[in-house]
Amino acid sequence: MIHLDTSFLIRAMLQGSAEDRRFRAWLHQGTAVAVSAIAWAEFLCGPVRAKEIELLSVVVPEPAAFTAEEAALAATLFNATGRRRGTLLDCMIAATAIRCEALLATANSADFARFLAHGLRLAEE
Repeated sequence: MIHLDTSFLIRAMLQGSAEDRRFRAWLHQGTAVAVSAIAWAEFLCGPVRAKEIELLSVVVPEPAAFTAEEAALAATLFNATGRRRGTLLDCMIAATAIRCEALLATANSADFARFLAHGLRLAEE
């Protein structure tokens, strides 16, 4: 399974982008794709068109929940990686992918590299 980060979702909506091509390839191959409730909320903050929301709602199943288990793991990630301001949402997205044993597809690999030592696996480009 591959979880899609917000940055990946945004760029996947740009027809012909590298993310669009990767996303289409995964769907064509029958690869399971998902999104965390956190990344979905970020995506919905936009700017995003209703058509894009409708399309993704059909292609990507119900967002993966963010529960107390993910919250505890996100706090662990936040504390273990330097308690950097503005990184809590990334910690939450990473925690959800780790808990779901999913690869994370992101357009910002550098933002998530610090979580690799804590169990996060990135989808290869």
